[in-house]
Amino acid sequence: MSYEFKIEEYNPEWGEWFSQLKVYFEQYLSGLIIRIEHIGSTAVPNIVAKPIVDMDIVLEEENFDKVKNKLEELGYIHQGDLGIEERDAFKLLDNNVKQSLPPHHLYVCKKESKELKKHIIFREYLKRNSKAMNEYSKTKRELYKKYADNKEAYIEGKDSKVKVLLRKALKEHKVLDD
Repeated sequence: MSYEFKIEEYNPEWGEWFSQLKVYFEQYLSGLIIRIEHIGSTAVPNIVAKPIVDMDIVLEEENFDKVKNKLEELGYIHQGDLGIEERDAFKLLDNNVKQSLPPHHLYVCKKESKELKKHIIFREYLKRNSKAMNEYSKTKRELYKKYADNKEAYIEGKDSKVKVLLRKALKEHKVLDD
């Protein structure tokens, strides 16, 4: 079962979905992880998003294999980094578990991960910068209207906007000079 490709106006239930997922994974991975971060657009109030929670499970490097094995026990497969260094993706294949949880994308990052830092900086930038958040929402609406039947084209267009906004966020956060 795959999730239908769509975007929606902000839904306060997304925060509740994350809370449910967080409790589920914290209980199952108790003692192996540092924290779980709600990332992506569903973590930003008032933004347009795909109704799928993105989350990073943060851990110490030495616990990666143990967490990977526990996630496999839950019905997830390790997909590797999918071209994004310092972030491992996991896909849920077990349909019984999938039906019991809110829709989500699950990533595992070591606590020193640059990708994790970028996720958090970007999320916080959008939360405190309504202009950037509205600009990003507008871009997503326009792209979806144009590419509702072409998810890859939508993602490609959205990613170019993310790069522009992320650069601003990193510069503001003093991660980039310029």
